[in-house]
Amino acid sequence: MANELDEMTGPVNAEGRDVNVIEKQLPVKVGVGSQIFEIALWCVGIPVWLISGKPVTLLLGLVVGCIYLYMKVNAANYFRQLQQKIQQDASQIDNYLEQRVQILQNVAPLVNKAVDLDKDVMTAVAALRGGGTIGDVERNNLSAQIDGSFARLFPQIEAYPELKSHTTIMEAVRQNANLQKEITAARTLYNDTVALWNTSLYEWPAKMIVAARAGYTTRIPFTASAETKAQARGVFF
Repeated sequence: MANELDEMTGPVNAEGRDVNVIEKQLPVKVGVGSQIFEIALWCVGIPVWLISGKPVTLLLGLVVGCIYLYMKVNAANYFRQLQQKIQQDASQIDNYLEQRVQILQNVAPLVNKAVDLDKDVMTAVAALRGGGTIGDVERNNLSAQIDGSFARLFPQIEAYPELKSHTTIMEAVRQNANLQKEITAARTLYNDTVALWNTSLYEWPAKMIVAARAGYTTRIPFTASAETKAQARGVFF
């Protein structure tokens, strides 16, 4: 039998293909079959009792049902703990984003206000400082706005050689480069935890049934902005 996918002779798209993260949260749903399954677990001892004629076999259904109940409790605790892990990972990204805004605040006046910080960016950062939280979509939007601010700032620095000799400005450039690496690592960790959450939602029976009844949905991983993707396709050298 020939390979279904043959990278040597199969059809290819010479123009390539771009991919995007779908901005959609999917609710977990279970059908009637799952309800029948749960009832059957508690009643498993009845047919055994009818066949064997021993009433003690009725305890079999009770034991199986209790084991399944224990699995559901563990599944509920697992999701609660995983939610806290996602919050922690997201908070780390927020901390780095706030540090980048601080760099913008320190550098922009030195570049003669070449960059006007977006009021929405500052409002979001103020919420973070006040202990507030932002959602997955808002965090991605905030990150894109900060990237855009730096994209407008650094060409100004490159255009004026005298600015490059300014110690504070060059230190800010270095700090921003380091923060970008930290943010990339933090986003990778966050995406890994989100992927674990999304796959765990569909582990039938215990986790999927618990997730459906709790109203859980999938989570959206970090997405790069259109501006960032366009810059990545540019010529750097």
